[in-house]
Amino acid sequence: MKLLDVLRDIPLVRLSGSDQADIQGIAYASARVEPGWLFAALKGLKQDGLDFVPEAVKNGAAAVLCDRPKPRSANVAWAEARDARLALALAAANFYDHPSRKLAVLGVTGTKGKTTVTHLLESILREAGFRPGVLGTIAYRGPGLTVTADRTTPEAPDIQRFLRRMLDSGATHALLEVSSHALDLKRVWAVQFDVAIFTNLSGEHLDYHPTMEDYFEAKKKLFFLNSKSQTAVVNIDDPYGRRLLHDLPLKTISFGCAPEAIVRASKVVLDRRGLRATFDYPGGRTEVSSPLMGRHNLYNILAAFAAGLAFNVPPAGILSGIASLRGVPGRLESVDNGRGLMIFVDYAHTDSALRHLLETARGLEGGRVLLVFGAGGDRDKSKRERMGEAAAELADWTFITSDNPRSEEPAAILADIEKGFLKRGAKNFSSLVDRREAITQALHFARQGDIVLVAGKGHEDYQEVKGKRYPFSDAAVIRELLGEEKQTEHG
Repeated sequence: MKLLDVLRDIPLVRLSGSDQADIQGIAYASARVEPGWLFAALKGLKQDGLDFVPEAVKNGAAAVLCDRPKPRSANVAWAEARDARLALALAAANFYDHPSRKLAVLGVTGTKGKTTVTHLLESILREAGFRPGVLGTIAYRGPGLTVTADRTTPEAPDIQRFLRRMLDSGATHALLEVSSHALDLKRVWAVQFDVAIFTNLSGEHLDYHPTMEDYFEAKKKLFFLNSKSQTAVVNIDDPYGRRLLHDLPLKTISFGCAPEAIVRASKVVLDRRGLRATFDYPGGRTEVSSPLMGRHNLYNILAAFAAGLAFNVPPAGILSGIASLRGVPGRLESVDNGRGLMIFVDYAHTDSALRHLLETARGLEGGRVLLVFGAGGDRDKSKRERMGEAAAELADWTFITSDNPRSEEPAAILADIEKGFLKRGAKNFSSLVDRREAITQALHFARQGDIVLVAGKGHEDYQEVKGKRYPFSDAAVIRELLGEEKQTEHG
């Protein structure tokens, strides 16, 4: 594709050099540039793409897209845009011929629930005979695509490339988890959405967003992106969801337990078998049953049910898809054992999510609730004390430990969490920097009937320490430790 066509309809300050270069690909990392590619020199939080232009040119870049003028030393076509991130999103969509225009596309945003909602909808659409693809926290998957995710929402060229692969492989729908970072950095700006879901909003990513108001404004952007016929699906029970409803110019389906919700749940039963409820919706009433546990999953199912209606899936097909989903990796994932324990691995890594997890455990009519959790380094520090408070209130005993400490000292992160216990005057915790040892002690401490929750990492299979990733899966470690226990018993 000619550079002229890649840059079609993109507002440029100026183009230096020929617009007839043949563009073979688009990269935002100089190391990934190949001969004939367009390199987007973006200014990031830690590095400036402008510094990597010489490497990109050395690797064969045919052109550079940037929001600053061309340096004299750069012997390459140079497209200077007013907004480089917007320009990159539009250029990527042009290069891959706008695949989202030919797919039914859904975006789901919110602090919690994005992954489970996309899994539910994937199951619903499959049961209805469609071929969905998913771009989300756990993986990018679908027809012609199976890639382990390295972030919730990839960069714009990756999104467009994955959507094109899905479309070319016969996908009918694309389900995207859309993070606040992706919205703020315009990664999804050229994606044409048919349905947009808002799940909820609670304290998270305040290391990036200055305030909760900024965080909310970032999430709102999903609902104002394009002119494609779009339906909004919004949690009316969430305070921020109610605010969003008042601002939306779109057709909106509200969901929740409130009497005015368009898709409304009542007669809710939550137990260790899952959940059951009556759903009222335009034109009918039905009984919903799912093996997913907890009130937070009630809202995830409501969101998926409403989105299924927006996609014109018959209610019977929606119900079948909901019932077919047995679980989501790392989301209240049960670990079988022969000790009579209820062991769950969960991704809860905010105070709100941790509180929901603990409340769900309290409703399972088990013995003591034992919790293992930590908090990620180089991320929002304000939530750590609140997470400690939630654990102090709702767990019988907590083993505070490392999550992904990244560049921070693990002991300092643990100390921040301990402040929540001290604030509550609680002493029902112990602190162990080594996560494996913390899990080991929790299993040794547990007795038949107890509930053991290992939270924070969920599906992740690594620990990130001082810039390196080491293999570490909570579920795998638990199974290994249980196996060692069994061997000791029979030894």
